[in-house]
Amino acid sequence: MSTETLRRYAAEREKRLRSGGREYVRVREAFAEQPADPHQPMRPREPVRDEVEFAFVGGGFAGLLTAARVRDAGLAPEDVRIIDSAGDLGGVWYWNRYPGLMCDTSSLIYMPLLEETGHRPTERYAHGPEIAAHCRRIGRQYGLYENALLHTSVTRAEWLEGESRWLVETDRGDAFRTRHLGMGMGPLSIAKLPAIPGIADFSGPWFHTSRWDYSVTGGSPEGAPLTELAGRRVAVIGTGATAIQAIPELAKSGAEVLVFQRTPTSVDVRDNGPVDPERFAELAAHPGWQARLLDNFTRVWDGHRLGEEGEVEDLIGDGWTDLGRRLRAAVRSVPPEEAGPEAYARAVAQADLAKMDEIRARVDAVVEDPVARDGLKAWYSQLCKRPGFHDEYLQSFNLPHVRLVDTDGRGVERITERGVVVGGEEHPVDVIVYATGFEYSADPSASCGFELAGSGGRTLAEAWSGGMRTLHGIHVHGFPNLFVQQLVQGAFLSSNVPHNYTHAADAIAAVLAHARATGADRVEATAEAQEEWVRMLVDNARPMNRSDCTPGYYNNEGQAAPERVRYNVGHPGGAFVFFDHLERWRRNGDFRGLGFSSPAERAAAEKPEEGAASDRAGEAPAQALAGGA
Repeated sequence: MSTETLRRYAAEREKRLRSGGREYVRVREAFAEQPADPHQPMRPREPVRDEVEFAFVGGGFAGLLTAARVRDAGLAPEDVRIIDSAGDLGGVWYWNRYPGLMCDTSSLIYMPLLEETGHRPTERYAHGPEIAAHCRRIGRQYGLYENALLHTSVTRAEWLEGESRWLVETDRGDAFRTRHLGMGMGPLSIAKLPAIPGIADFSGPWFHTSRWDYSVTGGSPEGAPLTELAGRRVAVIGTGATAIQAIPELAKSGAEVLVFQRTPTSVDVRDNGPVDPERFAELAAHPGWQARLLDNFTRVWDGHRLGEEGEVEDLIGDGWTDLGRRLRAAVRSVPPEEAGPEAYARAVAQADLAKMDEIRARVDAVVEDPVARDGLKAWYSQLCKRPGFHDEYLQSFNLPHVRLVDTDGRGVERITERGVVVGGEEHPVDVIVYATGFEYSADPSASCGFELAGSGGRTLAEAWSGGMRTLHGIHVHGFPNLFVQQLVQGAFLSSNVPHNYTHAADAIAAVLAHARATGADRVEATAEAQEEWVRMLVDNARPMNRSDCTPGYYNNEGQAAPERVRYNVGHPGGAFVFFDHLERWRRNGDFRGLGFSSPAERAAAEKPEEGAASDRAGEAPAQALAGGA
């Protein structure tokens, strides 16, 4: 391992540390005077007072996948309801419409339910409008529009013990009941602005990328040129995953584009292009093709953890699986007599250094200006931040009107009426675009967005005040008939988030089907099973909060994390092992760790002579949660 490189990593990290971390403002609060949905007006309607079998809060991939699977399990369209603050289905793919928007994981595994809908992605990495259209396609095919409540935000959900129902209240005056309640807790769904002094003083137009204003820039999400930027100086603040996609599009139209950077992103080759129709036809000819690709991606990505002999064929061939292959090769290179965690860690670190040297060498090969070339090199381990992939970003800095303003880790000093100040120098601009990303909270209950009160009125925030506690990341003791769709305490697979939702949706649908088949109107994780699952995770898994990484949302901006972050982990065996466990747990059919009950069983349990037996029936054994079904 290069001592000089490690010294540079540490120095770059140190200069970016802030006392107390970096403060942000939520975009929806900063733009409170503007319409809640800039894309379409809210239509008036009467409050809803009905009852459904299954309601899901969130109309993004998590809600669409879960609703589709419970429909497959036998629920009619009128039994299923999606609630979302957006005017249509799609989640982040509804709100985000900035130019250049696309997925950075292969479309064939990122876009869910391709096999079920028969859709062939047009590109290896589909652009935003195509993904948003696919979300609407899923909604139409599964009848999810018929009972949806759009432009609606849940304000409170309360468990009604005597009815075994959830009462859901919204900002539109709705108060409906649902037997089962699901919710998506998107890890990166709440847009944020940096708390830069003077941010509201700028006299020209400014916006966050999640609220892209085409009336200012011209153009359209479909790729029409940004004609209104002709002759205008544009500032972009931020150089993360969003910025590396938007900047090449801005560079095509703006008279001058100034890119203000705190920390560079590592940008590898994306190699985008059309999906080959012949190859796709070959894939689609074999039922279960998308599930096999998902399985292959995760097996390759997690290969260094699995200890398998022989090679695993890479059917995806992108930057993520390249990284997975490198890590696996590093672990396998350790001689048997030296095998162990420390030797594996050294080998992985060496492989990471080689990859980052390669990425920095790409900057040298592509970027012509020596100042920009030096500033665009990422000096940290690749997984300290989300890796970037793009075919035009670095090349944009070869254009004479695109200029990198590297703040050397300090960030923007302040905003004035005329422009952006860095290091005491004011840079006059006409438009400011904030590509400053989304919240990543150390407190998962904060992502809920509304008060959720379970048994005895205890809220989810209270239940998780000392750290998140679930079974499989899905079920929460004390919150019957609640299903949570998110990453933590499950696979925690951030390289392809929809894969997490796919397996969880299958499990949720299976649990609902079992409850209906057995006449149970209540299902809940047992306290013992939940505790055993959480203890297995905390004792064996490592939190993502790496102290050696450059500051960012992965590590709480480099600050000491609260104690509850210890619970924000995934399965210690990795995503592939967790998915395998959850699938076997689902297929086994006894749903170990969950208790199912009907009104008759609960009534019988209240009788002293019968209560003990009934309780034992509801408290399913929790052993083998870590590996077996």
